Amino acid sequence: MNRFTNDIPANLDILGSRLTFNSGKIAANRFLKAALTERLSSYEPSNPTSHGIPSDKLINLYEKWGNGQYGMILTGNVIVDRTNLEFAKNAIIFKEGECEKRREMFKKWAKVTKQDDALAIVQLSHAGRQTPIAVERNPYSASDVQLVTDTPTPAYGKPRALTIQQIKSEVIDRFAYAAKFAYETGFDGVQLHAAHGYLLSQFTSPTTNKRNDHYGGSLENRIRIILEIYDAIRAQVPKDFIVGIKSNSVEFQSGGLTVEDAKEICRKYEKKGFDFVELSGGTYEKLAFHHTRESTKRREAFFLEFAETIRPVFKNTIVYLTGGFRSANAMVEAIESDATQGIGLGRPITSEPDLPKKILSRQVASAPISLLDQSDTWLTVLGSVSQMEQMSRKSLKEADNNVMSEISDFSDPSTIERYLEAVKKFREKGTPSNDMLLFD
Repeated sequence: MNRFTNDIPANLDILGSRLTFNSGKIAANRFLKAALTERLSSYEPSNPTSHGIPSDKLINLYEKWGNGQYGMILTGNVIVDRTNLEFAKNAIIFKEGECEKRREMFKKWAKVTKQDDALAIVQLSHAGRQTPIAVERNPYSASDVQLVTDTPTPAYGKPRALTIQQIKSEVIDRFAYAAKFAYETGFDGVQLHAAHGYLLSQFTSPTTNKRNDHYGGSLENRIRIILEIYDAIRAQVPKDFIVGIKSNSVEFQSGGLTVEDAKEICRKYEKKGFDFVELSGGTYEKLAFHHTRESTKRREAFFLEFAETIRPVFKNTIVYLTGGFRSANAMVEAIESDATQGIGLGRPITSEPDLPKKILSRQVASAPISLLDQSDTWLTVLGSVSQMEQMSRKSLKEADNNVMSEISDFSDPSTIERYLEAVKKFREKGTPSNDMLLFD
């Protein structure tokens, strides 16, 4: 594989140092496997006990990452409501779907994830108004503000504003139930997905929250639901169960929220006692072959400013940054400068699921180069989705204990040529909807 750099930093050991959370749990090192939407679960909405159950392919996928020596591994979107999905074939935890098969598959998921002593964390999510119209025509949201896209036909339906009673029964109680289920099936914690425009961020933003009750209006009211979910989860799980949260800088560029709002929100997360906050939204380092549009460059520059502004707010809550890390040098620099305490990895680990293990053992100094056009978001997303599908085909035993088995090497020009030809044929058949997002 061709890589960005072969220069191993002298102070690499910092990446292998431990992190201790408020709950008392310890991450063995600084690496976080960020959430990636897998869509490898069953989809039978008319049959609750067969709906949203993780598949063997999903287990195969996490078995590869589970042998990658991460300190913490996040699942992709695990939805707490059977109809308000990020996309069809999400894994779901919901009380109406309680069954032995669901518990069995979540137990397998947790077990394979923790093979290298990683902390296994379920990312709990509710799509709200971002539920595709093909899945649910009238999803729940903070208010009835519809998400409008530039597609020829509507991609998302008109949402229904949750009543106060429904906020309790359809959101808070469901998050708490899912967290307890995650604990009972062997996971070490959960992460609340409060970013990327999903339901919890729909409450925090004044552009989507038009309520005039105690869940709307002031910033304190708009984040009330998140703090109540935290309290409800804590009442259901042991003290050493991790509860984290994800925030994204894009939410603070939309005209609704400001960076000062972000600081105030994060102060409340710190005070409440969240174990970790994952900040995402841009590219932390610039390297060769990283070509971006001007709009993307502006977003990435904002992400750096955002991260630097937010980081000092946290004293006890651990901070992870996810966004464009490719070289060990940049990872070490980010930690030593106190921009972050942990390093989140997304797309690079679909190319190389055991990248942290190779970095920590000094086998490599960076991720593989991708020769896919990095300014084409659709193409790079599709590339990572393709690699995850390849990873899911075989168990580790079937792959002769090779975590790299069948994964396309996008640093190889001949592989790129063949892949682009296959993509061309795929596009001729019709491209997937613009709901297809790799990163949760």
